[in-house]
Amino acid sequence: MKIAFLTPEYPHPKTGNSGGISTSIKNLAQGLLLEGCQVRILIYGQKEDAVFEDDGIIIQQIRNIKVKGLSWFFTRIKLQKIINQLYEDKTIDLVEAPDWTGITSFIQPKECPIVIKLHGSDSYFCNLDKRPVKWKNKFHEKRALQKADALLSVSQFTADKTNEIFVLQKQFTVIPNGIDSNLFAVNTPLDSNSEASEILYFGSLIRKKGLLELPFIFNEIILLNPKAKLTLIGKDVPDIVSGSASTWEMMQTLFSHKALLNVHYLGSVSYQEIQQYINESTVCVFPSFAEALPVSWIEAMAMQKAVVASNIGWATAVIDDDVNGFLVNPKNHVEYASKINTLLCNPSLRHKFGVAAREKVIEKFSISVVAKQSLVFYKQLLKR
Repeated sequence: MKIAFLTPEYPHPKTGNSGGISTSIKNLAQGLLLEGCQVRILIYGQKEDAVFEDDGIIIQQIRNIKVKGLSWFFTRIKLQKIINQLYEDKTIDLVEAPDWTGITSFIQPKECPIVIKLHGSDSYFCNLDKRPVKWKNKFHEKRALQKADALLSVSQFTADKTNEIFVLQKQFTVIPNGIDSNLFAVNTPLDSNSEASEILYFGSLIRKKGLLELPFIFNEIILLNPKAKLTLIGKDVPDIVSGSASTWEMMQTLFSHKALLNVHYLGSVSYQEIQQYINESTVCVFPSFAEALPVSWIEAMAMQKAVVASNIGWATAVIDDDVNGFLVNPKNHVEYASKINTLLCNPSLRHKFGVAAREKVIEKFSISVVAKQSLVFYKQLLKR
């Protein structure tokens, strides 16, 4: 089978900045490649038109057409022509695109099926974040969903919330994000040190991921456990609500003086380095308010780390509370801190959660499992 992914981002040095969607697409692409598929990544918004190969995956960079006020329209026409030609040449069998900003809203291929996968649209995240969405984004996102030949979602919560937001009654097949569980594997024995104190957050420093709650949570931890240390890894993002240019600067004002002394912000690090920091941590924390199905949680679980995450919506699709992690409302700072400290002080419970977490990742979120589920879905679509 020949599968193309249409995306605004992909994790490669030649293609610019990328985020969570791109990681999910790359993981699935690698899984499909191992299943004998041919995979092509169509990346729009690039500086030039180019094609190159990356570990067996064909990367096609596509430059947007610049026409004042009409770039969105002419770029979609260009993408449509590319898809039609690739399909006519039997280079691809179908195209999968994310819901973000509804790029396929005015793309109408002659025959090539279009699949939309919910990773979380702008409308979805604005709704969870309780802020207004740009009307044009909501328009294109809804139209893309209405026109798609088939629909996927990374979680049932995201599917249900999307139907609610757009006032739709669409049927979504749920296939989660996957990771390479061999890449994110334990490379040192689980710690048995009762004095372990390393708390790790990795991901963007942004309001929607609960980063303005984390200082208050850590202030409470320091009262319980003065030796606790918090390491933050990720890109510092401007705050859309306050207009601040730096979420990290906002966070620093929220820590107590004593707590701030035990906080280390490392900025962005390479994808490969993340594994080292996860491995060296005692507990990973994710107090997020807005996700679809977070890959970062799964990566930490794959490395057998005890996790304390938010208890909102999508969370139960990843973590079973008190089985392979703790789920707590991020605004309940005292309880959240208490759960983290429980794990810091209890190596046997950390071990129990960690082992159960990796078992769940292998069973549900490994790229081989997700790739096989995706192939079944694609084959059923092509038989219609």
